[in-house]
Amino acid sequence: MIDRRSIPAEASETIWTAADGHAVRRIDWPATAGDRGSILFLPGRGDFYEKYLETLEEWHRAGWRVTAADWRGQAGSGRLGNDPVTGHVADFGIWVDDLEHLWNQWIRETPGPHVLAAHSMGGHIALRALAEQRFRPDAVVLSAPMTGMNGPQLPLPVLHAAARIMCRFGDPLRPAWKWSEKPGELPTARADLLTHDPVRYADEQWWRQTRPELVMGPASWRWVERAYASWRMLDAPGTLEAVDVPVLMVSTRTDRLVSHAANCQAASRLPQGELLALGEESHHEVLREVDAVREPIMAAIAAFLDRAAPRPMVAS
Repeated sequence: MIDRRSIPAEASETIWTAADGHAVRRIDWPATAGDRGSILFLPGRGDFYEKYLETLEEWHRAGWRVTAADWRGQAGSGRLGNDPVTGHVADFGIWVDDLEHLWNQWIRETPGPHVLAAHSMGGHIALRALAEQRFRPDAVVLSAPMTGMNGPQLPLPVLHAAARIMCRFGDPLRPAWKWSEKPGELPTARADLLTHDPVRYADEQWWRQTRPELVMGPASWRWVERAYASWRMLDAPGTLEAVDVPVLMVSTRTDRLVSHAANCQAASRLPQGELLALGEESHHEVLREVDAVREPIMAAIAAFLDRAAPRPMVAS
């Protein structure tokens, strides 16, 4: 059994420093005797790595050396806006720069093959970094990546223009949507967006209460505007087609946060893209679903990594 509400004894929480000096949290599991390689995991918007301890520990037990980190401005790595709840960034390129810096440091510290795994917004940043040739993992696993938003069915330039107007005629750091009557309190219907598993969902609330610095609510309007700008970059012809590393996308057609249709299209554009398409059995947080759903997903990820990032040959 894995205790999802405690930091494993083998893991250590530390700080890494971005190129401009910003302090960012990370957590590391050391290499095991039967070393398989190394996985770097990055969570989604408003997310924190504590929610994924179960998955990270499973990878570690399978022989992987595992690292996870916050995005700057989230969880225990400070805030970039006007208050401790609203998620803000001036430009997604800041996160792309951070990923490149962390990756270059991390691969010097860890054995290969080197795998990047990321959830939701983390998957978007990973695709940006791949498209810009900032790094080259041996394989990539994306959980419900944010290649588009499940929102108004309007052309991307129109949505981007609307977000620009909202930034121009108001404080761009203000929240882009209502969170709850009490700042930081989870909306009652939120669980139905994320997972069918009430116990795993409760784990998140437990961590938020235990570590209040993890609490985050809506994104700022500037975040929304920059998200549309970044989506337009990925949408440009030839951008994803130039990503020549193996990428597995796990996406569900009932996702009400990110666009499953956009994920399917993105996977088809990647020369070595693979898609694991789910249905009504899964909500957005596919790695935190009920066991009957989650276990086949984890098995599919393991099979993909065996093909795309095989175990290093051991000299006889």
